[in-house]
Amino acid sequence: MSDLDNFQPWLEALKWDADGMIPAIAQDDNGRVVMFAWMNRDSLQETVRSGNAVYWSRSRRRLWRKGEESGHFQKIRSIRTDCDGDVLLLTIEQVGGIACHTGRASCFFNELNGERWVPVDPVLKDPKEIYAK
Repeated sequence: MSDLDNFQPWLEALKWDADGMIPAIAQDDNGRVVMFAWMNRDSLQETVRSGNAVYWSRSRRRLWRKGEESGHFQKIRSIRTDCDGDVLLLTIEQVGGIACHTGRASCFFNELNGERWVPVDPVLKDPKEIYAK
């Protein structure tokens, strides 16, 4: 029996969608929502095992270890679920203070102003510097 077998009861308690996914909201230690992503069973198990956020990238069709390219890892402080068990809330320490690929602290930087979305948070670091190959 592997260590993963011990995780089954808590994994099965969650309500996974038809594709085996569950939405995950990442919130920093100050309570600011910094991003939203999807998790599957493997990504959630690796998150718990490693202590760093691991998501499922729908576009890449693979596990996405947050920070693997940017260095902006998310250290897990706690993992909660809502009352229905169909959404996860990750309280994280955002390493480097940047969660968004645009170089901002949060992916939620656009605010509705009248009939337009306006970016209201500054770019902390140029993405070209973050993702330079």
